[in-house]
Amino acid sequence: MATPFLPSRRAVLQSAALIAACGAGAADAAVQRGLAAVAPMVDPVLVARALDALWRHDGIIWSRDVVAIADFGLPSSAPRFHLIDMLAGKTTSLLVAHGKGSDPDHTGWLQSFSNENGSEATSEGAYLTGETYTGIHGLSRRLAGLDPSDANAEARAIVIHSARYVDPSLLATQGRLGRSDGCFAFSEQDIGFVLARLGQGRLLYAGRSHGPGAPIPFPAPGVSAT
Repeated sequence: MATPFLPSRRAVLQSAALIAACGAGAADAAVQRGLAAVAPMVDPVLVARALDALWRHDGIIWSRDVVAIADFGLPSSAPRFHLIDMLAGKTTSLLVAHGKGSDPDHTGWLQSFSNENGSEATSEGAYLTGETYTGIHGLSRRLAGLDPSDANAEARAIVIHSARYVDPSLLATQGRLGRSDGCFAFSEQDIGFVLARLGQGRLLYAGRSHGPGAPIPFPAPGVSAT
């Protein structure tokens, strides 16, 4: 389930031109000016944290044409994984699952983050996207945690992959997605797009600026339980 957003062309053309044509310093400035313009639907606190991560990990994140922000302050029923394409000037928002350990009662809301081995939880922080590989979930992408809050990502095998429990049809029957073991799990329909657009050497920032809120009622409003 993808929700694209297209800002005005004027809002992004200058930023895109700078990123494409200028050196690293000018491109960084373009990212700072353009990220909020291209993705106004993303929590501004998370945008600021993503920008801070780009600055802190400047020598590691070598491609800034696409930035991903996962807003785990939203429920799993909401398209909360935002792929921000600076060059195209658009943001695509997708469904993504969170970890079992972050939502032990399966409410559909992430309750807490954890970086502990065996926690099966989602970890907060900045990630560097790595190479693709074929695993038990098919084509997937490795991730490296860049912050103390997600430093165990590689040891925990936290990756980007597809899963049947992220099928949008689940929202009509149970009002929420299934849960991962801490990985960023997408629907089988969306995984190809995510892997193609969020290539190696880019930033994925995961976090939330507010609490989980009230659980989604089941069945969801206007949806029959049968």
